[in-house]
Amino acid sequence: MHWIERASLLLLLAAGAATARAETAYVSDEVANVVHVIDAPHWTATSAIAVGKRPRGMVLSHDGKRLYVAAGNDDRIDVIDLATRKVFDHLPAGPDPERFALSPDGRWLYVANENDNAVSFVDIAARKIVHQVAVGAEPEGMAVSPDGRWVICTSESASLVHFIDAASAKLVDSLLVGTRPRDAQFSADGSQLWVSSETRATVTIFAMPSRKVLHTIDFDADDKAPDTVQAVGIVLGPKRAFVALGRGNAVAEVDPKTFAIRRYFPAGQRDWGVGVSPDGSRLYTANGLSGDVSVIDAVANVALATVKVGGKPWGVVVTP
Repeated sequence: MHWIERASLLLLLAAGAATARAETAYVSDEVANVVHVIDAPHWTATSAIAVGKRPRGMVLSHDGKRLYVAAGNDDRIDVIDLATRKVFDHLPAGPDPERFALSPDGRWLYVANENDNAVSFVDIAARKIVHQVAVGAEPEGMAVSPDGRWVICTSESASLVHFIDAASAKLVDSLLVGTRPRDAQFSADGSQLWVSSETRATVTIFAMPSRKVLHTIDFDADDKAPDTVQAVGIVLGPKRAFVALGRGNAVAEVDPKTFAIRRYFPAGQRDWGVGVSPDGSRLYTANGLSGDVSVIDAVANVALATVKVGGKPWGVVVTP
């Protein structure tokens, strides 16, 4: 092969690799009141989108065009147009929204109102709260089943997970989990619900819709776990699951079939939220105490970058 052809081929391969990694991470910062924008493959914070006060939970719209952000101290959900990277709308959310979930049909936002001990059902098109469901103290984690039947809320202070019927907006069941439950995630087929408990450092896995406990992953009982291990944000895929370990300053990889802990990835200080690249090969963690975002190669188990953003990073959403 002629050297010019070889050079051209190498350039094409390099371009292809860069394209494969050209995702964008959006990171909420609850102190700076912005959403940081981090672009790959150079993993630099290219801009910051101004939002309401104390942004934490974020959800991507199903078409990937909008990012919903909970502005806790402004009692609203900000809506970002990802094409312009600007807030173009605000939705009511009830007092002190933290985490929330988007219904499969895109009609509803289900919002945890931490100060009111309630879950608000927000009709997006009508721009109003239609229902409020009383739950335990300090609700935080929110999830909705893939079929839209179940709305899940975790009650941080009561150590409960609440099962709400979406159609009737009625509380059906409340079950005890580990201390200070933080996040909740359904499997893609809806057959499992995973609930993390920060202080107890566990993830409780429920069979759905029976609500029976299948397994409890106990990071504190694992000899290989980092010191001061916790369990916070969850990303659940069909072949790999990841759990942010808070003050454990790491992310755990768990086998979603056997529930075995596979390995740990070092991260920044107090990693709260975790996001995964579209191809599943890279992790992004929001590190609240070190004021940065860790980018981790989840195949080679090596750090790719530490992106300094300042403030207090909280949540992560990764888009192609």
